[in-house]
Amino acid sequence: MANSSLHHVVRESSLQENAPLLILLHGYGSDENDLFSFATELPKELCIISARAPYPMEPYGNAWYAINFDADKGKWSDNEQAILSRDLIAKFIDEVTETYAVNKNNVSLLGFSQGTILSYAVALTYPEKIKNVIALSGYINEDLFTVKNKDAYAHLDIYNSHGSVDQVIPVDWARQNPIFLKGLDIKHTYNEFPVGHGVAPQNFYELNTWLSQRMSDNQ
Repeated sequence: MANSSLHHVVRESSLQENAPLLILLHGYGSDENDLFSFATELPKELCIISARAPYPMEPYGNAWYAINFDADKGKWSDNEQAILSRDLIAKFIDEVTETYAVNKNNVSLLGFSQGTILSYAVALTYPEKIKNVIALSGYINEDLFTVKNKDAYAHLDIYNSHGSVDQVIPVDWARQNPIFLKGLDIKHTYNEFPVGHGVAPQNFYELNTWLSQRMSDNQ
């Protein structure tokens, strides 16, 4: 897909058509190969696409938006850049569903850290494009979307996990996620694991089981 808005790698589905689609969104300073290592362990029916964030970093890696540091503001996120990436991902979903033999009504996002923040922003801005979200080690940034009517989110299902000793994104931030989701009546699962800013083996097992169950529920 040479004209795609985002560089990406693909693992084709075992299905010839109407495959469920999983899009992977990596964290700050990483690239499309990072989360793609999950692909071999995930259900064969999934068409898995791992996208590279649009902003190159030095000396390597990519970002969905800048994280800036200064004496007055401390550490802060470039929300304008994040919103541009949110809309770019939404456009990318349309490109992918038109190009590959996937079911556009069965699209899941799996994000890590900054990729999770964007996954939430996409799902809450464009809920008609998304069915499930797997949100790892991230939080909901309410500056990146305008809340819609609860009915728009009735079909969404979200798996959210966080490391209880995360040194990058405090677990207290993640603990606000289920409170926010409950307020919108969005189906969700939240769990913590005794790790830092990463995905523990038991965490991966749980998210894989969660995703597999939701695929089988739809067959």
